[in-house]
Amino acid sequence: MSEKDQIQRQLGLVHVVAIGLAYMSPFAVFDTFGIASDVSSGFVPTAYIVVFISILFTALSYGKLVKKYPNAGSVYTYTKNILNPYLGVIVGWVSFIAYLALPMINALLARIYLSAGFPEVPGWMWVIGLILLITILNIFGVKIAASVNILMVIFQVLVGVIFIYLTVRSINAGSEQFIRINELIPAGDEFSGLFSAAALLALSFIGFDAITTLSEDTINPKKNIPRAILLVASIGGIFFFSITYFMQSLFPDVSIFNDIEGASPEIAVMIGGNLFLSFFLGGALFSVFASGLAAQVSASRLLYAMGRDGVIPKRFFGYLHPKFNSPIFNIVLVGVMALSALLLDLEAATSLVNVGAFTAFSFVNICVIKSFFNPKVKRTFRNVISYLIFPSIGLLFVVYLWANLDVFSLIIGGIWTLIGVIYLAISTNLFKKEPPQIEFDELEA
Repeated sequence: MSEKDQIQRQLGLVHVVAIGLAYMSPFAVFDTFGIASDVSSGFVPTAYIVVFISILFTALSYGKLVKKYPNAGSVYTYTKNILNPYLGVIVGWVSFIAYLALPMINALLARIYLSAGFPEVPGWMWVIGLILLITILNIFGVKIAASVNILMVIFQVLVGVIFIYLTVRSINAGSEQFIRINELIPAGDEFSGLFSAAALLALSFIGFDAITTLSEDTINPKKNIPRAILLVASIGGIFFFSITYFMQSLFPDVSIFNDIEGASPEIAVMIGGNLFLSFFLGGALFSVFASGLAAQVSASRLLYAMGRDGVIPKRFFGYLHPKFNSPIFNIVLVGVMALSALLLDLEAATSLVNVGAFTAFSFVNICVIKSFFNPKVKRTFRNVISYLIFPSIGLLFVVYLWANLDVFSLIIGGIWTLIGVIYLAISTNLFKKEPPQIEFDELEA
């Protein structure tokens, strides 16, 4: 492979972690608190602990596979090399829908936030403006996008710290008390609500998996990507638990809010007045912008990996701009496709994310389990734990998430999968020839 066909390694550990956290969109903890508290009967912090522990097994599976395949293709690469080339293409196709839908969600959220503050401006202008700005930044290179994300993630963390301070001050000034450790443990009849809330909050951790698509952009990916995966998941878990612990302490009963699903602005006003509300909404806007920026990077890399392999038209999808060293055609295409946010609502876009993310999580764990039966893997106690038991636990949790999906998500996922199967059948002459392969030792550094 010629050097011009390879993405330059420019990202360090800090850059990758920032992109992962931005993709994760830490501010989602505020948007989901009200409904999660209602579903879990006030056990939101506990629900986040359950999700973190469960999702950690899948994160470990990603860490194992990226060491073997430090490639931009992520789950597409793992599946086609470990399980089956045809299956790898389908899994990559279905996973892509999550990367495509997230910029839509962020554009929709930006429209909601900005239209509330500037009702005289048409909502479609915010959607187009956000997507256009994100696309331009990504075209100029992943390092610029990563640097912008670092600043925006720092701002979000700052807002979170101030939020906790104001919440603690309100608790100390009022009659509420901090939740004790034993109060985080639900009784027998409360577990069903806890696990329902955990299923709702699982998507908060999407982000640790997306950074695997940056393996070719990252310096020493076999070392830095696995570290970044665990750091993103852990930082997210600590942030989510800390915020909701104090929120739940101050507001043990969310029925007091006018809008349970949109309780966070009410909370911001209650603890800090209109001044903090403005600051808080600024953090929310930074969150959706940073998440959209990271999602477009990830989507363009997945398409690039598939295009370079020749699974999809190479001249378009496998093209790298000679100056910016970025897959600009893919970036622009993802931006154009994200404009479908003008036609979709949040529920539809979220359904697309669910299907894509759960597909990726499932097959990453399956790939690690399959690797255990490779003759080269020794049957030691440690390998039984790491290659068989841990990924099996991760897979069981993902199956639980699949079981909680609504019918609309499953229908949309089924249609999208069918389109991918039809394309693959046509491009491989009804599966008579295998999809193109690439030698991954050429990509190591």
